[in-house]
Amino acid sequence: MLRTVSAEIALSLAAPARLAFMVAVAGEALVERLELTSNGAPVTATELTDAAGSRIHLVDAEPGSFSLSYAATVDGRRPPAPVTELDLVEYLRPSRYCESDTLAATAVAEFGGLGGTQLLDAVSSWVGTRLSYVPGSSGPTDGAVQTLLDRQGVCRDYAHLVIALLRALDVPARLAAVYAPGLDPMDFHAVAEAHVAGGWHVVDATALAPRSTLLRISTGRDAADTAFLSSSGGGVNLDAIEVMATADELPSDDMTELVQLR
Repeated sequence: MLRTVSAEIALSLAAPARLAFMVAVAGEALVERLELTSNGAPVTATELTDAAGSRIHLVDAEPGSFSLSYAATVDGRRPPAPVTELDLVEYLRPSRYCESDTLAATAVAEFGGLGGTQLLDAVSSWVGTRLSYVPGSSGPTDGAVQTLLDRQGVCRDYAHLVIALLRALDVPARLAAVYAPGLDPMDFHAVAEAHVAGGWHVVDATALAPRSTLLRISTGRDAADTAFLSSSGGGVNLDAIEVMATADELPSDDMTELVQLR
């Protein structure tokens, strides 16, 4: 499978700021390009890789305009993500956006007694039918509990609720930010990954893109670990963003099958 992705981001800065971007694909690419400019002049980023394999590009930017242009082509499929004992501890804990302790009673009442693929199917279907996908409906601090109360959200809200419910049932779960060929409207996408049958498997209650075409960008406990941009210092305004992802084939997606990000 040949997948081609890109991201264009334009910012304005009121004061000096440190910018941390997570837009690069995890792992190796056949072809890859990253261009950063501050007030029209090229700048260089420091690349870091976190424990989950997410690539972070760190820049100290001056006030004014800033732009990022990224493109990559990935040929074939990577091996499945590894599973460590630390993962199975860390991704069971409640986190900022996935309040599994608060939702424990709900999870047990709705899904108690289920396990494995049957549990993933049930949680994905339950979240998908109870939430409405409404762009712009959630705030940056809304977690799984608020999403359930509002009964609406975007992809990260769906993923947070899935993760919280699974963790409440002792299933390790985490969030993956991805490029998603076939997504409409096109944007960065977020899905849950659950540890069942010895590996990490995708749960996407939005069902907006074929899971087998998804291309991993970053991985973490929730959106706090996987944001495409975080900043410290001066005020940063997002002026424009454009994301593209295509694949040489868009297969159908049987939601009852286990699928791993590769």
